[in-house]
Amino acid sequence: MHIQVEKLDTFSGHRDGVYALAASGDNARFFSAAGDGLVVRWNLQTPDVGELMAQVPASIYALGWDARREYLWIGQNFDGIHVIDVRDKKELAATKITSAAIFCIVIVEDTAYVGLADGTIVVMDALSFAVRKHIKASDKSVRSIAVNQVEQHLAVAYSDNTIKIFSLEDFSLQKVIEAHQNSVFCIKYSPDYQFLLSGSRDAHLKVWDVANNYALHKDIVAHLFAINDICFSPDGHFFATASMDKSIKIWDSQQFRLLKVIDKARHAGHGTSVNKLWWSSHKGLLVSASDDKRVSVWKIEVKN
Repeated sequence: MHIQVEKLDTFSGHRDGVYALAASGDNARFFSAAGDGLVVRWNLQTPDVGELMAQVPASIYALGWDARREYLWIGQNFDGIHVIDVRDKKELAATKITSAAIFCIVIVEDTAYVGLADGTIVVMDALSFAVRKHIKASDKSVRSIAVNQVEQHLAVAYSDNTIKIFSLEDFSLQKVIEAHQNSVFCIKYSPDYQFLLSGSRDAHLKVWDVANNYALHKDIVAHLFAINDICFSPDGHFFATASMDKSIKIWDSQQFRLLKVIDKARHAGHGTSVNKLWWSSHKGLLVSASDDKRVSVWKIEVKN
């Protein structure tokens, strides 16, 4: 199997590092947010024509897409959550749930899970925007959240080097995984929910066997520096990792084998840390966001 990569477009317009990407419903459009406080909607079919959706006076590390209602949740650092109705382009809610930084927002059905820099997970109602519960299991930052509806598990990655598994039913702590040698920056369940993947500041990619009580399945020295994000392809056959080492790597999701490295030297990739990934089902395009203030679009083709 041979992976062919072509850089299609670069979207520029942000004035600071781009830290968050989110879907926009139709798979040809997506949102980006950055340290400049701007939230921009882009269209993969009309390169570099950005539509300003919101502007806030603080940096943004997290976006959450509520596909059911077409609402965009914006995590404004030190100020809380802003929710925008994308169709009407109006703000529906602004709730100061925290004075800390917001690192992740995951919305599943009618519940939003918000991860904070003070170690708190805020569980919110996606309809009323009311806070349902605070979960505090660490004093270190919540960096990433993943939901497994098959096992009814809420997986949370922390800067205390652990992954903690909570019950979705009562949010009781089910398991603590001593996962990495440093902060766990990103976690993602495989599309079949058989594995949980984790990436860390220690540059290791680890694969945990869900059915086997999250036993370690694989430990891969995947990058030179911190792994910032993990993203699966729409068909589930591949996944990509983004790193502080400026590269994106494409992996086979069956054997967890490295297939391709996308970097500046070989593909005119990013010049600084790659922070976030989003893999669209629109022509299988992979979108990456970086500290270099740019969003790049990659065509990933499989040649047998």
